[in-house]
Amino acid sequence: MNKREEERLLKQKIKLEKERTRLREMCVYEEEYGMYQHICGIDEAGRGPLAGPVVAGAVILAKGTEILYLNDSKKLSAKKREELYEEILKKAVSVGVGVVGPERIDEINILQATYEAMGEAVRNLKAEPDILLNDAVTIPDIEIRQVPIVKGDAKSVSIAAASIIAKVTRDRMMAEYEYAYPGYGFAKHKGYGTKEHTESIKRLGPCPIHRRTFIKKFV
Repeated sequence: MNKREEERLLKQKIKLEKERTRLREMCVYEEEYGMYQHICGIDEAGRGPLAGPVVAGAVILAKGTEILYLNDSKKLSAKKREELYEEILKKAVSVGVGVVGPERIDEINILQATYEAMGEAVRNLKAEPDILLNDAVTIPDIEIRQVPIVKGDAKSVSIAAASIIAKVTRDRMMAEYEYAYPGYGFAKHKGYGTKEHTESIKRLGPCPIHRRTFIKKFV
């Protein structure tokens, strides 16, 4: 082995150790509540867009599960999120998803719709969670113990995994809506209020997946 190859391997080893240290730091809440067997992370995607559903993810990881580069979904590229999504599905004890559509969002408001999506995600788990680690919120009408953690998707591996499940699920749905409702650019902006999106609403009018309470100033 030549010197260049040795240096390359050393850099890889240092990088891997650095990543494992970061992941251990993201297990602080999982360790704090380690007396529970099934610790479930909860997060959502899609509270802010003008169109499409709000989606929640619920993920139970077995203690000691290692998923390298697991992080807040917003800090990851779309490619990395897709890779981690598949790894989470393979390694998780259980994964649940909840989806609440735009009509329901308009009916009860986005916060209540987010709670509904989170509750649905928990109910769709195949394993019963013992405790919920939530990204910043407390879900109403759930008897399981809950721990709201501000910016939890960057502080807890369980919540980070849930954020990736929610984000990838929603992004895939919005990509499908591109074909159902062409001209709005849903595959690109995922329903968020970009200039391209707002201009398309003014030009084409709203479509069935637009949140009417979110687009009043554009129509």
